[in-house]
Formats: sequence, structure tokens, C-alpha cells
Amino acid sequence: MKRPTKKTATDRSFVVALSRGLEVLRAFGPNDGLLGNQEIAARTKLPKPTISRLTYTLTKLGYLTQVPRFEKYQLAPAAMSLGYAALANLGVRHLSQPFRDELMQQTGGAVAVGARDRTSMIYVGQARSSLTVGVQLDVGSRIPIATTAMGRAYLCALHGEERTSLLRELREYYGSRWPRIKDGIERSEEMVAKYGFAISVGEWQDDVHAAAVALTLNDGTGPYAFNCGAPAFRFTEDRLINDIGPRLVAMVRKIEAVLGGTAAPQTRRTEKSDNKKPKTGGRVARVIEGIK
Repeated sequence: MKRPTKKTATDRSFVVALSRGLEVLRAFGPNDGLLGNQEIAARTKLPKPTISRLTYTLTKLGYLTQVPRFEKYQLAPAAMSLGYAALANLGVRHLSQPFRDELMQQTGGAVAVGARDRTSMIYVGQARSSLTVGVQLDVGSRIPIATTAMGRAYLCALHGEERTSLLRELREYYGSRWPRIKDGIERSEEMVAKYGFAISVGEWQDDVHAAAVALTLNDGTGPYAFNCGAPAFRFTEDRLINDIGPRLVAMVRKIEAVLGGTAAPQTRRTEKSDNKKPKTGGRVARVIEGIK
């Protein structure tokens, strides 16, 4: 975890105490379970006495639950409700689900949509089947921006200061490994310019291959990125370039058309939905904004 930068630390509108409390909540990963004050302090780089006060306060507010037997804490339902609320109001996740399901069935790959979380991409939607058992990722999983197809597609969609700032953050994060990481990013930029998608062939995990395409919304949110991945023996580099990548580009273009109001939303194929004609127009806009 990173402390507030000098710029934010001197910003009168920036509440440092709130920032530190949120850092404590962020310290809990999907597979962590219980964490003690010392572990949280190590992850957040905050003093242990500060952590003790923060965990006490968060427990009183209902965001953490203390387990006295182990002198540790776990996330409480109040904290989880924040994540569920965010997902429930993420319109692109819901609207893209039928498209992701369809591509998953066509290719046998796991199809996900993700958004940036610092130097990572976090999965906000995932479609997978028994054929993708080698790709053990689900909603809430984090993958690195610099070495994954999803992260690189996202990076290639950024412009100006936002892109420069992220590249600077990645350079600081990877240190001496940056030259090799940068080469991979530059190759992805060339591929996105040529084909419209990025790929990662064992650059993040040796046995996982994937292609990815970014989606930029006109409302100023995002960008988001969609990927389609599978065990390396299923998705060869040749198949990524000639089959999976083009299919993924076509899927994202369809989603863009729906978001732009020039195409109808796609629905899951059920007996009930097959008898209904999908509606266009204002409903789509409300879904994207997360308005029920």
C-alpha cells in the first residue's frame, strides 16, 4: 500500500484520517481471512499505534469484526456491502453479461470485464465454464496492468497525463524490472494499433494466454477492458491473433453500439426472454448509469 503523496497530503480538501481508514480496509485480500494489527501495519506502511486506533474505530463502526481468540480482524458485512453496492450500480457489468456469456460459449475461454485499481486491474464481471478450469479468477480478483492482456489494453486506451502518470507509477513499482516490462507494453501498443487488441502469451502466468480489448465510455467513466483467456494449450498465440482477438473486438464493438443507443441490448436466451422484444433508448442509458 502507498501513503498519500506529498501533493494529496498538502491538499486541504484531502482527509488523511479517512484515507488511512480506507487503506486498512484495502489491506484485506480475497484469500486473507484474518489479519492482525502488525500484518495490517506492514501492508499499509502505517505505524502500528495508528493501525490500532483505526481498527478499533472500524470495528466500532461495523466495518471490521474482531476475533479475540486470535487477536485479529476480518471484514464485516458493512464493508462487504460497499463492494456489492458498487457492483450493483456498475451498469457496464450487467449490460455486457449476455455478450460475455456468448463469447465464452463460442470460444471455451473465460471472458471478463475489469477496471483499474492502482497498478492492477480488478475483475468486476466474469463468465467461465468447466473448460476454463485452469483460469482461477473471479469477481474481485486482481491482475497486474503491466503484464496482462487486460491491463495492457486498458493502458493503451489512456491518453495525456493519465497515461503518463500510470506509466510513471508502474516504473517506480517495477524498479530494475521496468525495461523488460516496458518492452512488453510497447509490443502491445503496436498490436493494438494493428489489430485492435492486446495479447499476453505467458507473460503474466506461464500457463495462461489471453487477448483483451478496451472499452471507453462517453460519460467519462472507465476505460474498462474485456479479456478472453484460457490455459495455454487451448489458446495458442496463433489462435489468439486469428480467432480470439477478432471475436473479442467484435463483441466490444457490439457493446459500444448498445451503449451508444444504435443497437438493442442483448438478453440471455431463456424461454421467457425469447418471446420479448428488447427495448432501446432511454432504458439503456439508465442501465449504464446504474439507475434501476
